[in-house]
Amino acid sequence: MVFLFDLFTINLLYAILIIEGDKMIIGMSFIICTLIFTVMISINYFAKKHVNTIETKLYNYILVFSLINLVTEFMLCTNILLKIGLLSFYNLLINKFFLVVLFTWFSLFTIYIVSVSNFLKATKRNYVMFIIYYFIMIILLTFLPLELVNENGVAYSTGLPTYVLYGVCVIYSLLWLFIILKNKKKLGKKIIPFISYIMCFVLMLIARIIIPGLLLNSFSSAFATILMYFTIENPDIKMIEQLNIARDTAEKANEAKTEFLSNMSHEIRTPLNAIVGFSNLLLEDKNLDIKAKENVKDIVLASDNLLEIVNGILDISKIEANKLEIVNTEYEFSKLVNELIVLSKGRLGEKPIEFKTNIDLSIPPVLYGDVQRIKQICVNILTNAIKYTKEGSIEFSISSIIKNNVCRLIISVEDTGIGIKKENIDKLFNKFERIDLEENITIEGTGLGLAITKKLVDLMNGKIVVQSVFGKGSKFTVSIDQRIVKNPTIKLDETRNLEQVVEAINKKVLIVDDNAINLKVAEKLLEKYEINCDCVKSGFECIDKIKEGNKYDLILMDDMMPKMSGTETLKKLKKDDKFNMKVIALTANALTGMREKYLSEGFDDYLAKPIDKDELNKIINKYLNSE
Repeated sequence: MVFLFDLFTINLLYAILIIEGDKMIIGMSFIICTLIFTVMISINYFAKKHVNTIETKLYNYILVFSLINLVTEFMLCTNILLKIGLLSFYNLLINKFFLVVLFTWFSLFTIYIVSVSNFLKATKRNYVMFIIYYFIMIILLTFLPLELVNENGVAYSTGLPTYVLYGVCVIYSLLWLFIILKNKKKLGKKIIPFISYIMCFVLMLIARIIIPGLLLNSFSSAFATILMYFTIENPDIKMIEQLNIARDTAEKANEAKTEFLSNMSHEIRTPLNAIVGFSNLLLEDKNLDIKAKENVKDIVLASDNLLEIVNGILDISKIEANKLEIVNTEYEFSKLVNELIVLSKGRLGEKPIEFKTNIDLSIPPVLYGDVQRIKQICVNILTNAIKYTKEGSIEFSISSIIKNNVCRLIISVEDTGIGIKKENIDKLFNKFERIDLEENITIEGTGLGLAITKKLVDLMNGKIVVQSVFGKGSKFTVSIDQRIVKNPTIKLDETRNLEQVVEAINKKVLIVDDNAINLKVAEKLLEKYEINCDCVKSGFECIDKIKEGNKYDLILMDDMMPKMSGTETLKKLKKDDKFNMKVIALTANALTGMREKYLSEGFDDYLAKPIDKDELNKIINKYLNSE
């Protein structure tokens, strides 16, 4: 900036000197000085990498035309010093070219200010209009008669083209001032340099009118261009590259975490399958004494808690990695409500709590949305109410607001539990955070349930509100919009009672699993359906069974098996055009989205481990029902 001030001082000195006589050499040295400095700025600018933005693109052109402007004015001075004919065609051509370059620079600078301030949208219509205007001005500057004057050794151009250019510059300056003042908030720190540009151009125009021979044209454009260099928004490329590397590293870490969690899920669910499976079988054993059954119930409860923790960690990891998707399908509303009521009553156990329900009967029978996620939201809130309520009541209500083709479900759970202090309400949806109360020290959980609920509600564009009075109870209200299905593709009467055990006498099922305990669990669970089971420990044995001519009504296939996975086994089986057996993915790989993944791989359905008896009933009803 000190150098720019020195240049301006030299130019003023030159302005005084040219009044006294022929001082073209001083003027030319000034142009050379400005040109050298602009070249240095250009080299420094183009040697660096730049972010490809509209601002940097425009500055590239502005810098280039500023250089061309200086070089052209240098050539004009050279012509005078070498005493080339003032009215020669070469001299006239250089002067015309100088006016065109100067006009182009002013036009680019105007576009720059318009773009930076977002004054006009870059529409095709605006672009075409500017192109037309630009070429009209170029034609005027090129073909209007230009006069060249030489007074006391100082040569300058005059005539209609110069008057047109001065007029355009005045209009440009007024336009700049208007845009800057109107958009001063958007421009922020850029407003001071922009005001400096305008002052510089106005002073240049006044000085040129008073003293036509002043060489201020190139200086004013160079001054603005150099000043722009220090204000242009151009983030450090190295920093951006480092950020990109950090982002890639974070993405790889997320992928590694997801893979680890997938493996962890599989490894934890595999033994859990045996614990839950055998525990449920023991509960159904009529010969088991009451005390033993109580112990088995505790085992089932502990297993459910462990499974809930695993599911919570997997869900929150999916949410953090932005890989949790909302999968919308048609679903039967009454079926969802019945499942939630049965599940909640089962979790109440022996607590002296009255479970009330208030369901709006006007809600359409079939809705379109992610039923699994809505169920998860309701289960989390209901479970939370059951955990923190020792006695009294829990009221589960669902009302609706129907508008056009949308049904807004308003789901609320109100309890008479321990309540929440006002200062703790904001902490409810923070992951891994438990409210610091003496009453909840013995209550199990990771603090993930409500954090997941909030994320799911946000993903579904819904809202969740918490009202609570400490010591008296809490009320959670969720509102989610669901589309109404007027012509459903699902049959409302095809769903059977989840508790109903449907016999599948004389049906034959092949169970494929590398874990001997899991084979035993699956076989025992299928016994009550009077199903004939064959068990194999690998995909190779499964293929051999089919090649031997064995026919099965259903194949339950584990996926994560050594040497040949269940997916690979299925692909090999399907290479035979005659193979038409139903294959269900029976796997401990229960990450969000796995169902869709296995269906896309060619499996007919999906059953997660630990095997849920209700889900198993659905599979039996759907594929092996004897009716």
